[in-house]
Amino acid sequence: MALSRLRGLGGRGFVFYFYPALIVLSVGVSPTFAPSPSPQDIGASSSGCGCTNRRDSVGHHPETPSDSISLAKQAAAKYSKEANVLGQEMAEDYTSHLEGRTHQMVLITGGVFTMGTDDPGISQDGEGPARKTHIKQFYMDTYEVANAEFERFVRATSHSTEVAAAPWWLPVKGASWKHPEGPDSNITKRMDHPVVHVSWQNAVAYCTWAGKRLPTEAEWEYACRGGLENRIFPWGNKLQPKGQHYMNIWQGDFPHHNTADDGYASTAPVTAFPANGYGLFNMVGNAWEWTSDWWTVHHTTDELENPIGPPSGTDKVKKGGSYMCHKSYCYRYRCAARSQNTPDSSASNLGFRCAADVLPDYLR
Repeated sequence: MALSRLRGLGGRGFVFYFYPALIVLSVGVSPTFAPSPSPQDIGASSSGCGCTNRRDSVGHHPETPSDSISLAKQAAAKYSKEANVLGQEMAEDYTSHLEGRTHQMVLITGGVFTMGTDDPGISQDGEGPARKTHIKQFYMDTYEVANAEFERFVRATSHSTEVAAAPWWLPVKGASWKHPEGPDSNITKRMDHPVVHVSWQNAVAYCTWAGKRLPTEAEWEYACRGGLENRIFPWGNKLQPKGQHYMNIWQGDFPHHNTADDGYASTAPVTAFPANGYGLFNMVGNAWEWTSDWWTVHHTTDELENPIGPPSGTDKVKKGGSYMCHKSYCYRYRCAARSQNTPDSSASNLGFRCAADVLPDYLR
């Protein structure tokens, strides 16, 4: 296998060439959110581990800083009223053919948990210190947002963005959420896989349209732990309980060979692998997930209530790791692990799921 390492940026990730496969991380700039006559692809990107930063919260969330609410409103304001209000058309779209849908939500009862860790896997990521954190009740998507669900959004809103690749990553020309590996690829047989190549702004727009919002980092981590305290993974401390795979990550010799022992060399269906104690699937591995928080590596040891991160920043927090994570390179498929990306970037291993304070009417 021929392999050439191109360039890393502050340890955030690398672009690798493989023969016959190409692994690239797509990072881009997304300047516009605007309706168009027909749905268009979102993002031009590349693929790789992609560990970087960002933040913002949508929906009825009183504790959310005004800058985040403003960003969410700006994204939503670009669409027609019909596309952003839960009106008849949207209600019909969501309530018809519910069988096979993956837009369901789980009620996460409020409580207290230990956020972060005093035994960080990657200390420079700001995983510590461990701090007692109170979380109020909220709803969380059972699954990562799948291609089929995102396609409904694009068709209903004609959502369109232009994404230009950042200079430190090797772009794959024509890559987008509909063409993850470039224009010659498609998602025809991956409609139940997580949508990827979506920027944080794209995620905010989808959640707003769906009557939801992005989860805070604290909510995400609380949900990830599934009711367990001080455990590494959503199911406990063993990577493979009884020899069973519980998530989709890289197996083998990274980055030379992925044995795909878990059954998947790339993304897996959002319904794959066992759910955690709260009934949530793929909280770690498969695809990174955007959160609403701005990135910081400085945390207090004080007891917190519904923290929402710093009021501003340049990067947004993403959680969960992806199918490209390996312990030797990106040991971030843990509940306490975290990384970051700029809000306008996208990647072939980066998706999201939504949260909500109140269950949307069409899901009742």
